[in-house]
Amino acid sequence: MTTGFESEQSKPHVVILGGGFGGLRAVQALRHAPVRITLIDSRNFHLFQPLLYQVATGALSPANIAAPLRAILKNQANVQVLLARAEGIDANSRTLTLDDGAQLNYDYLIVAVGVRPHYFGHEEWQVYAPGLKTIEDATRIRRRVLYAFEAAERDPQQAQEWLTFVVVGGGPTGVELAGAIGEMARYTLRGNFRNIDPTQARVILVEGAERVLPTYPPDLSARAAESLAKLGVSVRLNTLVTEVTPDSVTLQCGEERELVRTRTTLWSTGVRAAPFADALAAATNAPQDRNGRLIVQPDLTLPNYPEIFVIGDVAHYAHQTGKPLPGVAQVAMQQARYAARLIQARLRGDARAPKPFRYRDLGYMATIGRAAAVADLRGWHVHGFLGWLIWLFVHLMALVEFQNRILVLIQWAWNYFTRNRSARLITGEPAAVPEREQQAN
Repeated sequence: MTTGFESEQSKPHVVILGGGFGGLRAVQALRHAPVRITLIDSRNFHLFQPLLYQVATGALSPANIAAPLRAILKNQANVQVLLARAEGIDANSRTLTLDDGAQLNYDYLIVAVGVRPHYFGHEEWQVYAPGLKTIEDATRIRRRVLYAFEAAERDPQQAQEWLTFVVVGGGPTGVELAGAIGEMARYTLRGNFRNIDPTQARVILVEGAERVLPTYPPDLSARAAESLAKLGVSVRLNTLVTEVTPDSVTLQCGEERELVRTRTTLWSTGVRAAPFADALAAATNAPQDRNGRLIVQPDLTLPNYPEIFVIGDVAHYAHQTGKPLPGVAQVAMQQARYAARLIQARLRGDARAPKPFRYRDLGYMATIGRAAAVADLRGWHVHGFLGWLIWLFVHLMALVEFQNRILVLIQWAWNYFTRNRSARLITGEPAAVPEREQQAN
């Protein structure tokens, strides 16, 4: 007689690495499949990364944009969540090695481990110019930005240096972050200090291309630049960063160099695949691009390993247009659904060659402060207040938990009418000086 436990254990085992947009959607897409699923993540929560910049600038609290994975999946009986990190793999025996040394066998593996900030060979800059990929990154940036105003209040002689903020990278994250800092300085903090005028803060956005939001249509890039200018953000185009120190950034535009004195530099350009991608490439001889992403086949698998799928930011998929797909949530979620369908087809015994994955671009958008955004919705270009309303609706509905939607909606409404940012909390190390953070680590 076969017990229920033995019957469950006999089902094909699907292991999913990463509880982000791709990993979570893959789990949910396999809800009714005759498989047992193990979701592995080093964090116990799903993070809504597109709103991290609002945590970094005090508009939202971390709990507003995160939800426990176990709570999200509590009603899905065929999944187990493990708080762990995969560090090694034997692809031939289909065995993963976790960070505590435990081993886990799989029949199918979906890799959705994401990416991390990339400093192009200057990893020493990381302590002086934090990126924005995790909750810890967001609270660290919040601490540095808010502390800069506090330090300027106590040291008016160095106020200009403290009140200069440099954001490196003019993509969506950089534009949104720079706009939020500019809005905070001009409106939220106005009248909060006695020795300094926060509205005199300088926010410099550095972009190596000829326009901000270089992957967006030119007209939307121009609209974004106009909105940034209204918030006092100075945009430096065709400009590269050549040096970052605790109290300065060196910029180069053509043959001209400029030393900018600043205590707050934020990094929002360049990403590299998470470390597990290198381990997987070594175990499977899979090719990688210059940023460490795994170059996948048209069905999102690795060459000679049809049971291993790679999705989301860590995947380099160029079979559709000749260029890699962008690292955005909708790509990861569509790839997750594709991989889940393909696994289920194989379980049914469907031996036909699968159709290649095809990404359906639903559009993209970025917000620049209060009541201003740009959006390209499949060729329909929207900007200003209407674009902002669409941005609000899309991001609100994309939050996983209903509770988060209500909390964020209330907070956004309060922020809109009062221009207040209620999560302006300096937590952790009181003095957000890079040298002290480096010593603490």
